[in-house]
Amino acid sequence: MSDETVKRFDRIVSIHIQLQSKKIVRAQDLADRFQVSLRTIYRDIRTLESSGVPIVSEPGVGYSIMEGYRLPPVMFTREEAGSFVAAEKLMDQFTDDTLGAYFKSAMYKIKSVLRGGERDWIDAIESKVSINQTRDLFNKDIPDALEIIFESIAENTQLFLIYQSLEADNPSERNIEPVGLFHEHNYWYLMAYCHLRKNYRQFRTDRMRLIKRTTTPFLYQHGSIEDYRLERPEKEKTKIVILVDKRVARYMKSNANYHGLLQEAPKGDKVEMTFMTSNIENDFARWYLMFAEYATIVEPESLRERVREILSNVSSRL
Repeated sequence: MSDETVKRFDRIVSIHIQLQSKKIVRAQDLADRFQVSLRTIYRDIRTLESSGVPIVSEPGVGYSIMEGYRLPPVMFTREEAGSFVAAEKLMDQFTDDTLGAYFKSAMYKIKSVLRGGERDWIDAIESKVSINQTRDLFNKDIPDALEIIFESIAENTQLFLIYQSLEADNPSERNIEPVGLFHEHNYWYLMAYCHLRKNYRQFRTDRMRLIKRTTTPFLYQHGSIEDYRLERPEKEKTKIVILVDKRVARYMKSNANYHGLLQEAPKGDKVEMTFMTSNIENDFARWYLMFAEYATIVEPESLRERVREILSNVSSRL
């Protein structure tokens, strides 16, 4: 059997698995995934059809498998089985209690179909992987927050929130239409249309004091989550240049992108770091102070003045 024959067989099996995992699959998406032509995908689809797989084709839409048709589960490779360990550890730390419990239940089912070698592989590494979350991502009083949000998105029904924003002294009541969830800077955020504000807002999940299902349907059609994240007004940005000791610069990289790092250039025993940021007074100035002993501000003067002001305020309290 030639290598090409093996590759085609693996591709056809993968196409079949993808068709079973999604309601509609576009031919172009399959071509992009496997880096082959559309003609090749059409030929592979015909092969599946001739082997008895009931594939429904919708012109201009994509392919789907007839409802009710399923094959027994495909066996996992050792590497695929090992990836479940990382997924399980991440789910423990980055989801709420209820969704985490559902995932554990699903993992038991997945492990039950693994061959002995794959189970041994998981057992060998499971106790050697640990992920520690330093922040509470969810209010412990609402352990099923993600489950409720997912349900709302899938069923197009509004949610009722009691939400404590950072700027307000007291929590407020909101009726929202969720668009999607995203994880950023170690927090989960819900993008939603807020009927109180008459606009799209993002809500941090750890600030939700209460979340309830409602039977009220969505009043609006919503786009993708990326559409509304990109719509956030762009604030005016300021160029910042600092010189940092090489031995310290490497430790700044983990957060430098968040603060608008544009480029780095070696300057002898130092690194010149250039940023474009929209919040000099608070975010950048306070972050800079963490490394101030090893960094020099080249520009702008407003950053120097803000750092001096913070240090003066600190000194007056000592």
